[in-house]
Amino acid sequence: MSTLRNKVQLIGNVGNVPEITNLESGKKVAKFSIATNESYKDSKGEKVQNTQWHNIVAWGKIAEIVERFVGKGKEVALEGKLTSRAYETAAGEKRYVTEVVVDDILLLGTKGEDNAS
Repeated sequence: MSTLRNKVQLIGNVGNVPEITNLESGKKVAKFSIATNESYKDSKGEKVQNTQWHNIVAWGKIAEIVERFVGKGKEVALEGKLTSRAYETAAGEKRYVTEVVVDDILLLGTKGEDNAS
């Protein structure tokens, strides 16, 4: 059960072209966002769609897969853990970021679909 303490599973559409960074250590990191949609009916019976945006970070081999095959609009399923971090801007403002660090990714959609941008 210890593996269930911090696990996130999402299916959504990539919102931007993934930003790929090659670090001096030789590691590769990919950063992008995905949108997940939830639909429900309000008190008047009208359909309401709620979209949530999630910041995604992938390292190593998964970042290489993202670089080669993932583009804006591509539907992906991913699994990872939720992380939070804080940093200070050049102006001295403190910012907080919550991200999903990916452990596994599954590319969805048809084989012939070309979403790489």
